[in-house]
Amino acid sequence: MSFCHGLNTEYVLSNRKVFLESLDISPQHLVCAKQIHDNSVMAITQEHTGRGAFSHETALTNTDAFVTNVRGIPLSILTADCLSIFFFDPVNKAIGIAHAGWKGTRTEIALKTIKLMQREYKSSIADIVIGFGPAIRSCCYEVGAEFADYFSNELVRRQNRYYLDIVGANRRQLLGLGIKKENINDCGICTSCKHMDFFSYRKEKENAGRMISVIMLR
Repeated sequence: MSFCHGLNTEYVLSNRKVFLESLDISPQHLVCAKQIHDNSVMAITQEHTGRGAFSHETALTNTDAFVTNVRGIPLSILTADCLSIFFFDPVNKAIGIAHAGWKGTRTEIALKTIKLMQREYKSSIADIVIGFGPAIRSCCYEVGAEFADYFSNELVRRQNRYYLDIVGANRRQLLGLGIKKENINDCGICTSCKHMDFFSYRKEKENAGRMISVIMLR
């Protein structure tokens, strides 16, 4: 689930509190990351509860994805064009969430998240359900021609310009791992096209806020 907030810290925390409480989630239990646009994944336990809930300084460092099987711990990532990916294993009751920019996608952060779920919680590829949140899409995500070295299958050329299908790249990787096609759900929202409703760094630059995406086991 995604929610927009502004840049002012007090306003951000107030919005975050309203959003989480509307879902009957305790804001003080939220787990946040100091994201680094890489492919590091962390398994979250009870001791991590509340890290980054109220200040960036206490957020967990050097990671862009979380997994857990502990009930009542909301996992979160922040985006403003990058793709949020949700993971749910309904059989073994485990979840995950990943922040997938082009760098994380290139280094297969989605697959690393699933492999950690397999190791930690015995999750099966056949059971895992995936959700793609709002992200910049190939209609708007212009990149350089050098991206063909990383995403030859997902680079769209229009009028001598190149556009990256970052959702398509993650979908291809997940299908290649064995995730069932029917278990991948995509909201279909482009943050750049819908930047009045969803923050877009490409559109707003330094003035862009961030969306928080949250997943939790009850």
